[in-house]
Amino acid sequence: MVLETTYTNKDNKKLIDDTVGKPFSFFQSLKMKGIGSKRMIIDEVSPNLVKYLNRVSDVSYSNIELRPRGILVGITKGLQRFTWVIPYYQFYMYKTNGVSIHAQGRFIHYKNNITHKENTSFFAKLTRLKVEYDQQYPHVDSI
Repeated sequence: MVLETTYTNKDNKKLIDDTVGKPFSFFQSLKMKGIGSKRMIIDEVSPNLVKYLNRVSDVSYSNIELRPRGILVGITKGLQRFTWVIPYYQFYMYKTNGVSIHAQGRFIHYKNNITHKENTSFFAKLTRLKVEYDQQYPHVDSI
């Protein structure tokens, strides 16, 4: 699900917390050496995510935040902010000429440039958390 999170909304916050868990505490995030990615350039998106990108030739940026049971993909469109909420059981990541994130019939592909290389440790952490989640809660695709 994609939510507009430009402004704080209690209903959106509750929905996000129920879906992917509450944010990691300050001490947990220090222990994990950060829970957010650096800003990445969006290369391509699925047709149902196009409306959340800049329409003119501006570069579209995105970042990822880790949660206990999923991730939040933040997309910036001008002054608006959209958040794509992805639980781990719906999340798939492919590393082909950059990184692609797939879930809920949507995908987002990030360019393979310097911003991608700065996030290699973050993607390793994301992969580790996804594997830990799949081992704890196995489902058909992970067996």
